[in-house]
Amino acid sequence: MITTFEDALKRIAELEEENAKLREELEYYKSKKFAGRQKHDEHWMKSYNDFVTQYEGGMTIMEIVAKGAISRRTAYRYKAYYEELKKMKEKTGESESQT
Repeated sequence: MITTFEDALKRIAELEEENAKLREELEYYKSKKFAGRQKHDEHWMKSYNDFVTQYEGGMTIMEIVAKGAISRRTAYRYKAYYEELKKMKEKTGESESQT
C-alpha cells in the first residue's frame, strides 16, 4: 500500500518501466510475420473469389489445383469456407422468409 508521495512516485516509475517493456513486446508481435493461414486481405479475397468463380463454373477441385494458382489444401479450405457461407445465407434466407 502506498502511504507517502515518494512511494507513489516510485510506483509510478515502476509502472512506466513496465509499460515501456510491454509496448516493446507488443511492437514485436505486431511486426511478426506469422506463417500458415493468412488474414482475409485483398490478396486472399482475390484468390478466394477466383476459386469461387471456377468452382461455380463446374470445375472440380483437382482441375482448379491443376491450374497451379493454389494448393490442394488451400482449395479444400476455400471449399469449406464457401460451403459455410452458403449455409449461413440459406439459414438467413429461411428465417427471413418465415417472418
